[in-house]
Amino acid sequence: MKIILLGGPGAGKGTTASQLVEKHGALHLSTGDMLREAVKNGTKVGLEAKAYKDRGDLVPDSVIMGIMEERLGREDCRKAGFILDGFPRTLYQAEELGKKYDVVAAIYLKVAEKEIVKRITGRRTCKKCNRIFHVDYHPPKKAGVCDTCGEALFQRDDDTADTVKNRVRVYNEETLPVLDFYRNQGVLREINANVAPDIIFEEILHIV
Repeated sequence: MKIILLGGPGAGKGTTASQLVEKHGALHLSTGDMLREAVKNGTKVGLEAKAYKDRGDLVPDSVIMGIMEERLGREDCRKAGFILDGFPRTLYQAEELGKKYDVVAAIYLKVAEKEIVKRITGRRTCKKCNRIFHVDYHPPKKAGVCDTCGEALFQRDDDTADTVKNRVRVYNEETLPVLDFYRNQGVLREINANVAPDIIFEEILHIV
């Protein structure tokens, strides 16, 4: 399985990928998670990426490609396949990926901007285990506290309203050409992602 999940921030790519992993066993590869780990560890790539992410800008291709090429080359990816979440985000990345891998499907989760802002600004993340909650859609049992480990929840710097709106603008400018790339290859599938995750997943199962 070699699947790409496309969609703006907050479109539900992470949730959908987790469901597919449970169903099919492929690896979920999220560039966002990889970059946040690099930022947390204070690596050179992490510090470079942080400056871009704090502004809501896309991390440069050179940084992203280095991370992804190394990860996709590992034995577990070659055996189990992968579900890419947040990559490729530019036409260059899509073209480079296509030189080495044949993508089965590129699934575009379409969400209205107003809904994206609501989803992301309401997200809260656990400082310890990184579990994600939402103040409206998936609140913790105790406000501000993780159900799993009891640590405090926080709002990430890139989850504020102004940053989210800028991220949507950047996405529209830089990433939408990727849709045309996969549309021309005949592998693009578009899904209305303004609905509940279970409904989205059922539609995707018919595709994959």
